[in-house]
Amino acid sequence: MRLYGVVAVGGFRRYAAYRMATVAGVFTNTVFGFIIAYTYIALWDQRPQLGGYGIEQALTYVWLGQALLAACAMMGGGFENELIERIRTGDIAVDLYRPADLQAFWLAADLGRACFHLLGRGVVPVAVGALVFELALPSSPLTWAAFLLSVLLGLIVSFALRYLVALSAFWLLDGTGVTQLSALAGMFFSGMLLPLNVFPGVLGEIARALPWSSYLQIPADILLGVRTGTGLIEAYAFQAGWAIVLLAAGRLLQTAATRRVVVQGG
Repeated sequence: MRLYGVVAVGGFRRYAAYRMATVAGVFTNTVFGFIIAYTYIALWDQRPQLGGYGIEQALTYVWLGQALLAACAMMGGGFENELIERIRTGDIAVDLYRPADLQAFWLAADLGRACFHLLGRGVVPVAVGALVFELALPSSPLTWAAFLLSVLLGLIVSFALRYLVALSAFWLLDGTGVTQLSALAGMFFSGMLLPLNVFPGVLGEIARALPWSSYLQIPADILLGVRTGTGLIEAYAFQAGWAIVLLAAGRLLQTAATRRVVVQGG
């Protein structure tokens, strides 16, 4: 376990080294936060309590989305591109000989990356949003703790999905198309564009049942007090269930893939 702790710390430090990129990311998240916030204000002005949210809850949802966007890699850009490239070039053969589990290694590295983005690119936009708008942020430390646990589960689900995407390169060799589809699904079905509670009928039910809802919708509902008591336990069970299923699927796909490692490009 110590090895994976070191890997996680290394992942954190790796992204912390790119200070100007972090500043640019904070600026981008903040600007888009304002754009989406004023869009929500116009929408909620016409439809108060849309999706069961008041305007303060809706605005809080906006800024939480900006805080979790990079951490959950909703638009991609995490470890998967690097892993796909290592598969394409054949460097993955070296990784498989290392005294570390491949899936656990990349999970630790990705959690380190996510923790940095959560702190480096998440805190400032939310603070700016709280200064400008009236947000429904809770005062109870227990609510924040429950929220952070949900975020952790969401990060694991995010990793597990992107790990499956990366492993597809063993068969496709070029994972560009799959990563783009994954990013589109992550943006839409996470609730990043619009809360999933707003989606009507069957579409809403399907969207809320998919694993991407673990990225933003469920953590936001926990922070906003929508899910408490039994609802909170159900939320954790939903996220943990998807995490277990997807990690197990990644393990099976990894086993199948490593039986047919093909070194490309020398």
